[in-house]
Amino acid sequence: MAHPLHHAESSARKFGGVPSDYQSIHDWFDASKEHLALFTHRAMRHHAQGLFEAERVFGLTLTNSAGRDIPVRWIGEQHVREDCQGRIPSMADWLRRIQPEPWMANGHIDSHAGSEPCGDPRAAWASEVAAGRTVLGLKDWMAAHATQATQGA
Repeated sequence: MAHPLHHAESSARKFGGVPSDYQSIHDWFDASKEHLALFTHRAMRHHAQGLFEAERVFGLTLTNSAGRDIPVRWIGEQHVREDCQGRIPSMADWLRRIQPEPWMANGHIDSHAGSEPCGDPRAAWASEVAAGRTVLGLKDWMAAHATQATQGA
């Protein structure tokens, strides 16, 4: 399946009604094509967690134009199976296949001027302990540091 319309036509054949009954759900599953028009866009919603997210977005059931209540999860399962060779992968199935890049692994906290705390205070405390400037535990050091900042202001 290449287009949400084809999924909607398939839903109408399977569950009754007309394709427009199902179009919004299939559009939602394929919305990530707006960002990447490759099959890898499916990693965003084409998995078990995506099926439950679709229920949160569209409700547990959809009443089609034939008056039949269809579970949204069934519609989502049909979409995912049609796109993923008959299976419903987990989100982990997709995420395990991401090729790690250096920029993904290392966070960066910008340094800034001023006395406002920045980043994780544990790093400053660990530096103080390593330099022998404190023997206090983190909680006590933070309380003492806050007291010093208040008195200095």
